[in-house]
Amino acid sequence: MSKTETTKKPTKAGTYHHGDLRAALLEAAETVLEENGIEGFSLRAVAKQAGVSHAAPAHHFGDTAGLLTALAAVGYQRFMAAQEARQANAEKNASSQMQALGLGYVDFALQHPALFRLVFSSDRTNYEDETLAKPANQAFEKLVDGTRNVAGIDPYTDNEAMIDVLAAWAMVHGLADLLNAGRLGPLQRMSDAEREEVIKKIVGRLRR
Repeated sequence: MSKTETTKKPTKAGTYHHGDLRAALLEAAETVLEENGIEGFSLRAVAKQAGVSHAAPAHHFGDTAGLLTALAAVGYQRFMAAQEARQANAEKNASSQMQALGLGYVDFALQHPALFRLVFSSDRTNYEDETLAKPANQAFEKLVDGTRNVAGIDPYTDNEAMIDVLAAWAMVHGLADLLNAGRLGPLQRMSDAEREEVIKKIVGRLRR
């Protein structure tokens, strides 16, 4: 084991346990991303935030793109968890489950705006890396499955159904992005319950 891997940082519990450094670096990376944005993100800033040597992030992730790629994979996991949480509390019919996907999409965007931008807007991540490609594909498949269940047609064999997939994605993503940017005044002034009903109606425009 290298000196880099044994670097320790004081915590509430005392010091890092072996095997926790990678997770700690990802946590520090998220903090740096939230505070500095993608433009101000650097391995040095992450190392400083984590309280470890400057070599530690490079040892675990290779370079800045490698760390951002790993962090984007974390973002996709949270993204899907937000959707699944909504689905767990929604009615089990296809339409309600599809609406829950949209609500979870918006939840993730509003709760994790920096990760949302990293996942969907950054060109500094590597989607050829399986670490990121796998959860990204899983997230897309959730949308395909939801569309298939609502429309009763397989988007992979029907062009119109795939257009529905893309339309649903574009509508909800645009909504989430505009809410994050503070550009939807009337919607943002609504109560949470009122806003949810509007989002459900938007997602509900998917062809049946």
